[in-house]
Amino acid sequence: MSGRRGFLLGFLLVALLVAGGLSSFASSSPDGLDTVALHGCQVTRTGTGEQLDGTCIAQNAGEHATAGSPLADYSVAGGEGTVGIAGIIGVLVTLVLAGGLFQVLRRRAPTGSTPPGDD
Repeated sequence: MSGRRGFLLGFLLVALLVAGGLSSFASSSPDGLDTVALHGCQVTRTGTGEQLDGTCIAQNAGEHATAGSPLADYSVAGGEGTVGIAGIIGVLVTLVLAGGLFQVLRRRAPTGSTPPGDD
């Protein structure tokens, strides 16, 4: 195995371990923006979801455009406990897209010429 291929496989393994394994330890608490948007409100759970009592910015918030997508809210189809799977899917999709883009954009030497510095 060449050094480059070994590095890429090692990188892929580490990325998959981080996305799939460490993501299960991530906080389930809202992020900083959500927390700040909820300042001044009390969140009450109801049978139909959550109700905000008080005055806060979050009362004016709506669903985002991709809320119904398969990987919305860092889970697979909204399922509990699927954060790791969503992370692995995200890593694989990103690597495939980046790899394809690099293949399209890489500089190819004209046939019969040598790359600079190989004289």
